[in-house]
Amino acid sequence: MSSGHLVIFDTTLRDGEQSPGASMTKNEKLRIAKALEKMKVDVIEAGFAIASPGDFEAVKAIAESVSESTVCSLARALDKDIDRAAEALKPAKLARIHTFIATSPIHMKYKLQMQPDQVVEQAIRAVKRARMYTDDVEFSCEDAGRSEIDFLCRIIEAAIAAGARTINIPDTVGYAIPQQFGETIQTLLERVPNADKATFSVHCHNDLGLAVANSLAAVMNGARQVECTINGLGERAGNAALEEIVMAVRTRKDLFAVETRLDTQFIVPTSRLVSTITGFPVQPNKAIVGANAFAHESGIHQDGVLKHRETYEIMQAQDVGWRTNSLVLGKHSGRNAFRTRLHELGYEFDSETALNEAFARFKDLADKKHEIFDEDLQALVSAVELSEDDEIYKLVCMSVCSETGVTPISKVTLMINGEERTASAEGGGPVDATYRAIEEIASSGVNLQLYSVNNITSGTDSQGEVTVRLERGGWIVNGVGADTDIVIASAKAYINALNLISSDKRKQHPQSEV
Repeated sequence: MSSGHLVIFDTTLRDGEQSPGASMTKNEKLRIAKALEKMKVDVIEAGFAIASPGDFEAVKAIAESVSESTVCSLARALDKDIDRAAEALKPAKLARIHTFIATSPIHMKYKLQMQPDQVVEQAIRAVKRARMYTDDVEFSCEDAGRSEIDFLCRIIEAAIAAGARTINIPDTVGYAIPQQFGETIQTLLERVPNADKATFSVHCHNDLGLAVANSLAAVMNGARQVECTINGLGERAGNAALEEIVMAVRTRKDLFAVETRLDTQFIVPTSRLVSTITGFPVQPNKAIVGANAFAHESGIHQDGVLKHRETYEIMQAQDVGWRTNSLVLGKHSGRNAFRTRLHELGYEFDSETALNEAFARFKDLADKKHEIFDEDLQALVSAVELSEDDEIYKLVCMSVCSETGVTPISKVTLMINGEERTASAEGGGPVDATYRAIEEIASSGVNLQLYSVNNITSGTDSQGEVTVRLERGGWIVNGVGADTDIVIASAKAYINALNLISSDKRKQHPQSEV
């Protein structure tokens, strides 16, 4: 295996966003893109430009704002898709068009209803059309993990000859096994005559929990780009996790003769940002970015770490952005210190009004909570941004009675399109009663699919962050709310989700995956 640079291609904003309920606004996408750029990600797949006007605008906004990373848009192997992607990417300093077509027998027969010769012809046409707009063209063989090796060799050779400079081999349905997938990459590199004229890439899904293992097996066998997402976000069981790929290559330099250019100290802050925006919490035992990733409870482990850190730690927590002391602000902190710290965390304010609103909420929080941590700030600013969107429902006030031996009751007042409405309801607990009261007012017809509570920091005065997933008519959204009072946080999350599911601006996901 030759040494070299491993290209990190982040698709959090495209494939990651296709997780049910993980839709992001343009501003949220922009914030994540800037965080990825700060982390020095090589390629940012900003979206699927033709999927919706919102996706087009998001890709265009990122293309205008990001200059240090290549900005990419996905496009099917269709003229209209490629033209739309090129239009969105016009402002980009570094632009890539990523076009794809299915190559497995089952996809060609049942989805495309095309013969193999037709698929090759369309792939060539798509790559040539994309090359009219940029020299940086990537071609993907969708469902390559279940494709016939002879056909893969044929279509890849044709795509490279047409001008593709990156060839992506996706395990679209998470079917591959590491040894077999690594051998596939090695075979393609050996059998495709012009393989030396392109960078070979992989994009692995995690249906069998093997996305990272398959990606690393591919790197061991010559792949030099890995497509991945922050926190492993993505459709179904997700994608290969960027943080795990990067730290595995960095930690095992004895095996991987490649390097990335990533500034790994931004891994944890970016993980938190993505988690907060999407409402997908990071499990405590998640590698690299989970709360327990560098925690030791076993007495033997604690003793070993105290004597010599490397007895039980193969990485330093600080290298990926964990801080030994993340306390940054308190009730006496000024506006400038507040803005400066948020800038360091990747947050910018569009106006003084937005800053003032966020600072006011910070002061309110500081009155309740003596120590303000980075996680608190991220939750606070996300709450501000959500409040700036068009709101149908707004929490005015609520009171809850919960005592031993008495059925809990909640009284809630909501503002709906400028009109106050109040309702009371009993429930199995204070949260259940609150949600019943909200529904008494809203009559939304939604189904509650998920209710999740996580403490943002440690201590009994910690803010609780609540994630609520609602479904109506096949449309799924995640709502997020945070407060030192968990019942209020629960109400905020539910109302946030109601606003999202009731919005006329809701985003439809493209019905495809790579």
